[in-house]
Amino acid sequence: MIIKSRTPLRISFAGGGTDIPPYPEMRGGAVISTTITKYAYVILKPRLGNEMRINSIDYNLMMSFESISDLKYDGNLDLAKAAIRLFQIENYGFDMLLSCDASPGSGLGSSSAVMVAIIGAFKELLKKPLTSYDVADLAHRLERTELGIKGGLQDHYAATFGGFNFIEFGKPSVVVNPLRIRPEIINELHSNLLLFDTCKTRLSAQIINRQMKAAKDGQRVVLESLDFLKQLAIDMKNSILRGNLKDFGELMHSAWEFKKKLDSEITNPAIEELYSLAKAEGAIGGKICGAGGGGHLLIYCDLENRHKVIKKLEELGCKIVTFGFESNGLQTWEVSECKVKA
Repeated sequence: MIIKSRTPLRISFAGGGTDIPPYPEMRGGAVISTTITKYAYVILKPRLGNEMRINSIDYNLMMSFESISDLKYDGNLDLAKAAIRLFQIENYGFDMLLSCDASPGSGLGSSSAVMVAIIGAFKELLKKPLTSYDVADLAHRLERTELGIKGGLQDHYAATFGGFNFIEFGKPSVVVNPLRIRPEIINELHSNLLLFDTCKTRLSAQIINRQMKAAKDGQRVVLESLDFLKQLAIDMKNSILRGNLKDFGELMHSAWEFKKKLDSEITNPAIEELYSLAKAEGAIGGKICGAGGGGHLLIYCDLENRHKVIKKLEELGCKIVTFGFESNGLQTWEVSECKVKA
């Protein structure tokens, strides 16, 4: 029996940064986001013997192990290794195939989506009675604590739950609030959003490290900016639920302006040029996805200006990314050699 799982990637509209420790414990964070029709995939196929083989299509890397004791964290396929250790997979052979629709550094939460998909596959294999909160909590703990990869909390919950959510981060818990948005509002929002690959990946670890230190040290500009970003997430939630999408776009612009105050490397001259030219062609708001420095650029503009913004940014080397909204989070299923198990 072959086990498959997939989790969606996400775009965050506002509040990113308020989910990064120690701010949630200090003041409570909030993020508004949605998942999109780009995915992380895992295929898990049991095999005879004890050999565990992991193959990453994205990294063109394959590794094999006979025992948990052979697993060493070295920067290669560590997400899978951490999950194998968590579930104590021993004396059980399998082939695992990993792939993702976005590369690391995209700003779309790809590594966390892969982590959730791996946990989902093992959950299905071992028939573990884990809730969605359990899965997201485990994924966060493995990536942030076990592996020490710097980042926030939002990605694991977005990938696990899926859909439009207002996610609150406090001490000690995270609460995911699904948003009930009218179909016509979702259609209008989709028509007015553009996602571009800037074709420049970013290494966010240093940006996140500096933000964490600044919050811990009580730097006024950083804490006040995070406070404002949290409030903007609340305001954007209200605007989208009420269908005030012009306000939504303007709030996205405000969120980007305050996001840049968190660290000098969140933006750069190339990003500023892209954003300024998009605004000149009619964009209302926008932001770099993720921690900043590169990756994907999200733009909000009226439908009548859409073609002008696309043309201008493609002239500058960006690639338009087509996407839809995904209402489902983590999904797992079993496949036999001849049919899908219902």
